[in-house]
Amino acid sequence: MSEPDVIIVGGGLHGCSTALHLAMRGVRALVLEKDHIGRHASGVNAGGVRQLGRHAAEVPLSVASMALWHGIRDLVDDDCGFESHGQLKVAETEAELESCRERAAQLAALGFTHEEVVDQAELRRLVPSIAEHCLGALVSRRDGAAIPYRTTFAFKRKAESLGARFHEGAAVARVARSGRNWRVETADGAAHEAPVLVNCAGAWADRLAAQLGEPVPLEVIAPMLMITARVPPFLKPVVGATGRTLSFKQFPNGTVLIGGGLLGRAYRDENRTDLDFAKVTTNARTVWDLFPIMRSATIVRAWAGIEARMPDDIPVIGPSGTEEGVFHAFGFSAHGFQLGPIVGRITADLITRGASDLPIDAFRIQRFRHTAAAA
Repeated sequence: MSEPDVIIVGGGLHGCSTALHLAMRGVRALVLEKDHIGRHASGVNAGGVRQLGRHAAEVPLSVASMALWHGIRDLVDDDCGFESHGQLKVAETEAELESCRERAAQLAALGFTHEEVVDQAELRRLVPSIAEHCLGALVSRRDGAAIPYRTTFAFKRKAESLGARFHEGAAVARVARSGRNWRVETADGAAHEAPVLVNCAGAWADRLAAQLGEPVPLEVIAPMLMITARVPPFLKPVVGATGRTLSFKQFPNGTVLIGGGLLGRAYRDENRTDLDFAKVTTNARTVWDLFPIMRSATIVRAWAGIEARMPDDIPVIGPSGTEEGVFHAFGFSAHGFQLGPIVGRITADLITRGASDLPIDAFRIQRFRHTAAAA
């Protein structure tokens, strides 16, 4: 079998999306995944498809990605379970509501109008079951949610249909120059070569970056989620909170997902996580306070994925600062799912055109040079 044009390390959503966007341009990609596709953060996150509350640097990317989400079936031949009923962040106090107004004004000053402040009456129209003390919310009406595992596999299937190849159970042990190519050796003794290498290795991406001479201060985290038994339908938007940690949504089958980023413990070398039950209780208490209708619900399962967080809570996206033919897309800091479609397109643009039409300077890996040197 012929060698690929591009080797992508990591079979999460961003790796699969990059493979798809390259395949759409006739570029042959090989994706190497140490476990199986969607095994970690990409397959077990909350599935939020949100522009709401993004870091200012991420907003242009998020807006562009939302356009792809609203045409997701055309892109990957699957609707990925995507539903667009909006996302909102509830304000429980006047101070929180004022912070919502300030946020909407800041975005408007940047030219973005997708976040708006709604009063108590509109909040209750959107979420009739919300607790009576809530005063309003910050809303992004085109946001929504999708099914993470299904989405990641949809990108993989479509990429494969266009010529991309995927090797699972292929942990990368070493990367090195081999003439004009990158030679990538896996733990099972195999080796592959290509002129371009893409680092989409998630919580393991710092190890690959270090081999390339650009160490980064990546933190391995384990965002926790829990799900309830089925309850009668009562909620369509995804609900967060302005003053607390929460991501709360109901699936069409009646089950309710509770998350928001509270962290368990991650052991990346063992491929496992432990839950922090005190924090799980905190999340449950938030739901108790904001949704009285949930007080008799039964939690049936809780889990945590393994994810990478950067010190500034925004990802690394773009070319290597030390090596030609290397590109990075990692460190999405527990909010990378919605960005998956556009990050694949950006990376493919960088590889095939040498530039992106979206502003990505804020995501350069070089921003960590002084931090890594000090460490």
